[in-house]
Amino acid sequence: MLLSKSITLVSVKTLLFKKTNNGNSGRPTLCRNCGAIVGAGQQQCAVCDAPVTTQATVRNASAAPDNETLRFARAILDRPYKFTIILLVANLFVFLLMWQSSGLTSQALWEFPEPVLIAYGAKLNSLINHQHQWWRFVTPMFVHVNLPHVLINMYSLWVVGPYVEKLYGSAKFIVFWVLTGIAGVVASYLTVRPSLAIGPGRFLFKGSDVLSAGASGALFGLVGVLFVFGIKFRHELPEGFKRAFGTGMLPIIMINLFIGYLGRGFIDNAAHLGGLASGALLALAIDYRRPGEKAVVATAWRVLQLACLVVVTLSFLKIAQNFPSSLPQASLAQQQAPATDERSSKYVSFAKAMNDGQDAFYLALKDHNIEQIDPAVKLLETAPSLDPKADEIKDGLKVLLLRTKAANQNANAGTVRSKQDEQNALAQDFSVWSKEYNAWLKTTGRSYGIIEVMETPSPAR
Repeated sequence: MLLSKSITLVSVKTLLFKKTNNGNSGRPTLCRNCGAIVGAGQQQCAVCDAPVTTQATVRNASAAPDNETLRFARAILDRPYKFTIILLVANLFVFLLMWQSSGLTSQALWEFPEPVLIAYGAKLNSLINHQHQWWRFVTPMFVHVNLPHVLINMYSLWVVGPYVEKLYGSAKFIVFWVLTGIAGVVASYLTVRPSLAIGPGRFLFKGSDVLSAGASGALFGLVGVLFVFGIKFRHELPEGFKRAFGTGMLPIIMINLFIGYLGRGFIDNAAHLGGLASGALLALAIDYRRPGEKAVVATAWRVLQLACLVVVTLSFLKIAQNFPSSLPQASLAQQQAPATDERSSKYVSFAKAMNDGQDAFYLALKDHNIEQIDPAVKLLETAPSLDPKADEIKDGLKVLLLRTKAANQNANAGTVRSKQDEQNALAQDFSVWSKEYNAWLKTTGRSYGIIEVMETPSPAR
């Protein structure tokens, strides 16, 4: 999910309020000037006339309650957060509809079939490009692929949503949610770049057009809003709020980006960063509702809120119009059958070998590091056979790796020009191979249930 446990309501309150530590100023103390005993309640030493400040008084002064934080927090936290609850209910309602369309089986709770995800509006670039299904930029933020996915994201919404809605008001909150959610889907759409999904590029770019769904882009957007809020208004916020938001959000952001790096390939980091960046930009331009201000919302914000809700409504109306008269039950049953589990596990092993092979090629071609080539070739040789075309593609990658290894080992021979020509030839051949591999993924590869999830790490994160 989107947030670590450090941002739970209890821990935020701990940051907002200072603990009071009452001292006892009614006891005798020692004069700091001459060491004589000073009686309780005396303001100066009877021996040297030095003024006396007891340690208890100092402790009490330093530990005084942060009344400004208390006043500010009461004014903010007493505000309603009804649209957070509405969004939460809407996401759970869509999930239940998807479960019903999947046959209400326990297996479907752990992975919805691909036809169901497509029917309810998951993002797929080919459907947007060729069939102009623009609504798939909006609907994915309400679609989740399984039960853990929706529970994790809804817990995140329940934790962070009320703070944003209370600070900015319901109208701005809805605008934040919809716009950052769309921005996350757009970022995911733009990063389907097979030629860039090599080596470190796999953190952001995807090697094939795969299904993508989830509310994580919008949730990262809310985190971006709170991050900029704490920095932008740091001079007027009480101390407790400065600690809770602003730079206090950095550990949460960094932890989730690190987990996204570890899960690159199945976590849609582009959607996360797109939501985070758009939320930060919106918060830079938009003011929050300060304590004491009248609860009157500008007409423009009400219009924008209504426009966002209309866009969401129209998107789901398009889903209803294009909803298949009957989902292919045979296909659903096949995806839920134990035989499919075996197919999926074989594909996972195959995909790992292919990904490791591409990474080894990238390191050898760009950094002249051939240490990973032999392990990658061995993994390709032991990878399971899926179909004749997949075997042909796998063998093609193996040949490219061996050619790259030979080119690096013979680097001392030949002219600089011949070395550069060999590198250019390898890069061009790899580009041709990559297109062939992605074409297989888009066709035969779909039968193995290849799905990309806009998912975030769990709170154990």
